[in-house]
Amino acid sequence: VRRRTTTPPTWLVVALACAGQFLVVLDVSVVNVALPSMRTDLGLSAPGLQWVVNAYAIAFAGFMLLGGRAGDLYGRKRMFLLGLGLFTLASLGGGMAQEGWQLLLARAVQGLGAAVISPATLTILTTSFAEGPYRTKAISTWGAIGAVGGAAGGIIGGLLTEALSWRWILLINVPIGIVAIGIALRHLAESRDGAERRLDVAGAVTVTLGLMALEYGLIHTHDAGWGAPQALVPMAAGALLLAVFVVVQARFASDPLVPLRAFRARSVSGTTVVQLLIGSAGFAMWYFLSLYLQQALHYSPLQAGFALLPHCLAIVVASKTTPRLVARTGPRPLIALGALMAAAGFLWQAQITADSGYVTGVLLPGLLLTGGMGLGFPPLAMAATSGVPSSEQGLVSGLLNCARQFGGSLGLAGLVTLAAAHTLTLTTAGTPEVEALAAGYARAFLVSAVLMVAATIATLAIPGRRAARDAGR
Repeated sequence: VRRRTTTPPTWLVVALACAGQFLVVLDVSVVNVALPSMRTDLGLSAPGLQWVVNAYAIAFAGFMLLGGRAGDLYGRKRMFLLGLGLFTLASLGGGMAQEGWQLLLARAVQGLGAAVISPATLTILTTSFAEGPYRTKAISTWGAIGAVGGAAGGIIGGLLTEALSWRWILLINVPIGIVAIGIALRHLAESRDGAERRLDVAGAVTVTLGLMALEYGLIHTHDAGWGAPQALVPMAAGALLLAVFVVVQARFASDPLVPLRAFRARSVSGTTVVQLLIGSAGFAMWYFLSLYLQQALHYSPLQAGFALLPHCLAIVVASKTTPRLVARTGPRPLIALGALMAAAGFLWQAQITADSGYVTGVLLPGLLLTGGMGLGFPPLAMAATSGVPSSEQGLVSGLLNCARQFGGSLGLAGLVTLAAAHTLTLTTAGTPEVEALAAGYARAFLVSAVLMVAATIATLAIPGRRAARDAGR
């Protein structure tokens, strides 16, 4: 059963979806610059500061599949509004927090709201536009805005913290959220599929707990190491819960949360693997470049944020070229080309030394690799959702976003460990600290290039234009 009440302007649908995606991706990193100010005002301990970031990331990752599926069952507009409401209220609570626990609780609720908003934004686009040039343009815009949101956190967080207060990195979400809710209530059409179906509670509980445990363990590898109990135990528990989830879906669920038959479609399984690999390298890039700018080139956090602004622009420009190109080639060649460009950029970036400087060490290789990411990301979303039944659009959107989030967490954890180990080896041998740090980052960039080559090869699993067209008949 599908229900639509009004036909909103197409630009308004795209604007709402992009605004929602920008907010949830931005809030992953916007707090980083403000952490010292939060510690001073609220008396947070060092572990408490980590949880300002972690509470959001764990809730965001853990509830995303559930949020995506809920949109299919209960209505995309309804879940979008619910997510925006939670996110806005939590932002208000966090901005007004007087105790550390209040801020941490607000960040966790923000993450829950984000897990509902993020898959809903893509699903709203894919169910509002038929496959063709309009959907292509909408998804390319959505992809560009989402990618820029992740990179803009340092700039926006630094500006608001220095000009006003750390509280405004959260409070700024409130007027934006209220306006978005008002516009969505008045103009956004409702759509849903599967009114006769029920939510798979057992599947929802096991997958949510499993994903949250896995994310919790991955986060703790940064400071405790891969073999530490506080990292290893939750990751093992998460893997066990996810295995239970698969068994529940395959054998016991009459209406499974994630029908395993969905992975038989190469458009779903192929894009999920590619997204996981691209996310593994892409998230870590911003982390290492920011550290290099501050530690080797002695930029302030705000200066480092502005130094990465050309990277954001490259993503936007490359993303906006995809509608014209994908009409000629189909998504798969652009995904492969983008991943290959990013691999070349990472390989160039891997030549970085303490004396490389900004232009040759950061700007030029960065433009190549972010341009590649911008070129490939929108077609990836298009390929994932192409030919997928309307009743499973939210599920596929949740899977794609989940793969990006966990790819990013896994890649960051592994590459940080790799870079730190290489840096320690060099400093123990007498290499100056800054040179050793740069060498560690270079090693991480080299592995990122390998991941992007693997992503390029994995695009072969995505159906080409003719195969996708035949599958949709």
